[in-house]
Amino acid sequence: MTDEQPQRPVAESVDVPSGHSTGGPQPRRSGLRDPQRAVRGLGAGTLALEALVLLLAIQPIRVVGDDLGGVAIAVVVALAVAAAMLAGLVRRTWAWHAGTVLQGLLLLSGLLHWSLFVLGVMFALVWAYAWHVRRVILS
Repeated sequence: MTDEQPQRPVAESVDVPSGHSTGGPQPRRSGLRDPQRAVRGLGAGTLALEALVLLLAIQPIRVVGDDLGGVAIAVVVALAVAAAMLAGLVRRTWAWHAGTVLQGLLLLSGLLHWSLFVLGVMFALVWAYAWHVRRVILS
């Protein structure tokens, strides 16, 4: 006979981060190393893409739309510059709100040409999705 006793199951110990209990619902984790940085990248990328598309859209709008004048071109360039500037400032909370205002201004620029309204709708939807992702990841 050996001196070994039958092995009994040992309760596994669970490593719980400090400040968290095992009894309640766990905080929702996104799985991202730096969620703040990921959200900033999404917002900045969206605004940078918007600026690029606005600048590249000037010539096709001029060719297709015969009524696109200097004022409309100036508005498109101003919106593109604002989008590029906000892309660099997405770290600040107010820049997200300013980005929303920018989407509204792009929609209003549709009064100058219908294609600007179409771009406004598309980028407003993309911006709304970016807001949704921001809310889900950071909450």
